Amino acid sequence: MSIRVSAFYKFTPFADPGAIRGQVEAALMAAGAKGTVLVAREGINGTIAAEGSGLDSAMTALCALPGCADLEWKESHAEAMPFWRLKVRQKREIVTMGVPDTDPNQLVGTYVAPEDWNALISDPDTVLIDTRNDYEYAIGTFDGAIDPETETFRDFPEWFRNFRQQLEEQGRTPKIAMFCTGGIRCEKATSFVKAEGIDEVYHLKGGILKYLETIPEPESKWRGECFVFDQRVSVGHGLELGSYDLCHGCKRPVSQADRSDPRFEEGICCPACHDQLTDAQRIRFAERQKQVDLARQRGQAHIGRAPAKSSS
Repeated sequence: MSIRVSAFYKFTPFADPGAIRGQVEAALMAAGAKGTVLVAREGINGTIAAEGSGLDSAMTALCALPGCADLEWKESHAEAMPFWRLKVRQKREIVTMGVPDTDPNQLVGTYVAPEDWNALISDPDTVLIDTRNDYEYAIGTFDGAIDPETETFRDFPEWFRNFRQQLEEQGRTPKIAMFCTGGIRCEKATSFVKAEGIDEVYHLKGGILKYLETIPEPESKWRGECFVFDQRVSVGHGLELGSYDLCHGCKRPVSQADRSDPRFEEGICCPACHDQLTDAQRIRFAERQKQVDLARQRGQAHIGRAPAKSSS
């Protein structure tokens, strides 16, 4: 049976996130779902997968949470379970920016539907910003998007403040349009940017995943693939499985060219992290890969092994 995958988030105030965490964990376990879910006072964020009607049961339970009746999600499919276990964690933020009082429940940019996105980003008065990390930008982005070259989302506020100063020095007051994988980072980024005093701020509703699901490839302004935070690694138009693998050393996407590079070692490192690993890490990763290889020889799954990619 094909595995159904759901990516979702909702900014909504939870008075008791600890109680919500326990409720979510129990419901998802009962539905047979696996994946990662974060719960905080500001809301919920996660990606889960389950077989058939199991995902329906899981999403029904999530929509029953306080303030989540209108919870939206992006659904895709995988030929193998893209998660090894279920993890439901309580955090300070469901997406970590590290700027106190940034609250999309109180202040947020203007949502733009995928069908209207092309017109917005084609406007010469619009500045388009990719709010994702540098390695995500590297494998795919929208035409004309600016790369903040951030390693984590925590770096975004400082980058934007410097960028805004450059705009002011140039005498520019453009519209700001931002996007991310599923919508959560750009939604929080628009809240931050508006709090900084920028008026015309827009973000892609449903993120890249909704755009790739909705917009036909001939009409698309997306180039490349979209990194996803599960064992599928990347997806393309129509949310079809992408061509990238995952480096188990640094958790970054690995292309076929990367795999041909002499600095690539299966299960240990890739060109991006080859010179950064310690001897202790190399030994540990090599031992893990040895166990993966032994499990493969026995025809068994191993937690360090990614599901095989579809040839389609």
